[in-house]
Amino acid sequence: MTSILVVCTGNICRSPMAEGFLRRDLARRLGAEAPEVSSAGVIAWDGAEASEGSIKAAWERGTDIAAHRARRLTADLVRGADLVLCMAAEHRSAVTDLNPDSAPCTFTLMELVRLLQTSPDHGSVDGLRERLALAEKARANGGARNPYDEDIPDPLGQPLEAYRGVAWELEELTGRLVRGLYGPTTRGA
Repeated sequence: MTSILVVCTGNICRSPMAEGFLRRDLARRLGAEAPEVSSAGVIAWDGAEASEGSIKAAWERGTDIAAHRARRLTADLVRGADLVLCMAAEHRSAVTDLNPDSAPCTFTLMELVRLLQTSPDHGSVDGLRERLALAEKARANGGARNPYDEDIPDPLGQPLEAYRGVAWELEELTGRLVRGLYGPTTRGA
């Protein structure tokens, strides 16, 4: 089965929300064929609960992450993923430091959405691995990468409104990612 790993710093704010939205959107789109989605944090404390703000903001957007428990990023987790989605460029660097072979399948969420949307061959291939290969090719050619605008802000310690803003952004981006990876939905789907 295909697997997607979502990575942030502590695995209690951004990555649990992104994991929840992505899992929900993939299940709606692909049903039983949906990839497995999990998350981890580069400095996570294993077993920590998702932050209260993340739980509330995700719940308000129709996704329950209350049962989430943090786990620390390991090389084994990276090796087991077909796609690693990072919330910030620093997380992408941490992933590729742990496992340099993962670089072709490791992107920030914003970066991958942009690359998939701007690839001229985007609609001509099917399958996750093929679309990721196109995104990696576009990245290698300098396509759509803006290192100054590819990070999702960390709402940790901020008021609930900051969590709500991040949740909205993550839900929007994960929806665009699913369309980018699996093509537009057909009418009635």
